[in-house]
Amino acid sequence: MQVYIVGGAVRDALLGLPAGDRDWVVVGATPEAMSARGFVPVGGDFPVFLHPVTKEEYALARTERKSGRGYQGFTFYTGADVSLADDLRRRDLTVNAIAQTPQGQLVDPLNGLADIQARVLRHVGDAFVEDPVRLLRLARFAARFTDFSIASETQVLAQRLVADGEVDALVPERVWREVTKGLMSAHPARMFEVLRDTGALPRVMPGFVFDGNLAGRLVCAASNGLPLPARFALAVLQSPSPESLARHMRAPVEVADFCRLLPCVVAWQCGTGQNDAGLPSRADRASPESVLTLIEQADGLRKPDRFQALLQAAACTCQEAQSAMSITQWQACLAKVHDVDAGAVARSCAGRPAEIKTAVRAARLAALEALLV
Repeated sequence: MQVYIVGGAVRDALLGLPAGDRDWVVVGATPEAMSARGFVPVGGDFPVFLHPVTKEEYALARTERKSGRGYQGFTFYTGADVSLADDLRRRDLTVNAIAQTPQGQLVDPLNGLADIQARVLRHVGDAFVEDPVRLLRLARFAARFTDFSIASETQVLAQRLVADGEVDALVPERVWREVTKGLMSAHPARMFEVLRDTGALPRVMPGFVFDGNLAGRLVCAASNGLPLPARFALAVLQSPSPESLARHMRAPVEVADFCRLLPCVVAWQCGTGQNDAGLPSRADRASPESVLTLIEQADGLRKPDRFQALLQAAACTCQEAQSAMSITQWQACLAKVHDVDAGAVARSCAGRPAEIKTAVRAARLAALEALLV
């Protein structure tokens, strides 16, 4: 039995990047032999085991054969006669098809090291067109490794994946998983560029609008360390129905909420479009009534961190001179509203419960007027 480190850990080490989780491939073993050594099976479609001490993943070397449509249409073979070269040939890109012995010796039958040095993302073989997930991975690797180009022949095969209808077999949850990784990369817009240029974008994200300001918004989000929900909301901001697109992709509720709220915050801050209250002028948008209305709409008192993230995302869409207020001013306003003792106001309305809500809001407006006037 021989073991090798494979995939991303080897690639990133060669690029001088911080080491992430290590994946291992095991050659010459059987599931029974792994279990006998104390490894714990966790795989579904093919045998994957957790090391009894380190808990790292060890997968038996395998080959695959196309047996159906889409990314799940494969039959795997994990016999003890599968070689390391056989296993590496089934991988997506040459930069991900380099193995390393525990002693540090590289095994590189597909010239992945040369492609790393040339900064090229290149498919391993023609089987690339059999798995549509490989197109998603190509797009997100392009977003992560911004100085890598995509080999022209790989671009052709990616377009074939779309033309042959393989991408139509992708389920929204799988698309979401890859898109989230790309969004948290250094240059997220490049992922959408690859999907657009291959024709896959309208198939995997129906209704997505790739507008001219997308790259700038996402670079701003990345440079400011905005969380995933804010980045996705910025990406789909110009799409006809951002919240619906988030739900189509089975995104978490928090992401859908960002998609619903961000257009309103952008309209309020930047004066673009019309929000529900219809206050287009900068002066009106910065009035106590207007400020309190937005805090209420965005549930800013209960979720101040989300409200701040929404304001930071909105700042990625317009110049500071266009903004109704700076984020620091918004923070001061939120603190003023939060400091209003709603319990004391409620007690002052003893015997008149119907007046409590109006009285609390009036107290909050008074606090804002003292700050903003």
